[in-house]
Amino acid sequence: MYEPIRTKSVHTSADDADFPHRSREDELDIQLAGHLAALLAVTDELGLTAEGDRVAAQVARLRGAPPARHAGRSDASPAALHRRAHALAGRALVVAASRADTAVAILAAESMDVHAAALSAPTALVGAP
Repeated sequence: MYEPIRTKSVHTSADDADFPHRSREDELDIQLAGHLAALLAVTDELGLTAEGDRVAAQVARLRGAPPARHAGRSDASPAALHRRAHALAGRALVVAASRADTAVAILAAESMDVHAAALSAPTALVGAP
């Protein structure tokens, strides 16, 4: 009565697919390296060389190659940059905790403290939007 289906179903399992699969750990490594690279860019823009070097070392460990350092400058105020860096460090902390990376978790928590302290200083808010 009905003709049998001769093509593969679109509902077949993805286990048989020919594309590479990444583990959850690999995905977390990629995500963490991305957050740290963004934090590095903001840290370099703020001129925090020592903190930037520590972040760059962790990015290099996760990616297997040293990161490109941020050379350009934006027109953002220091307060806006500290807020952005604080948020990026918080994201990195969440991912580091998820993948149980103690070194990055400590680095991210220390970075959050540095940027929170800079925001609470009266000179950081000069020129804030």
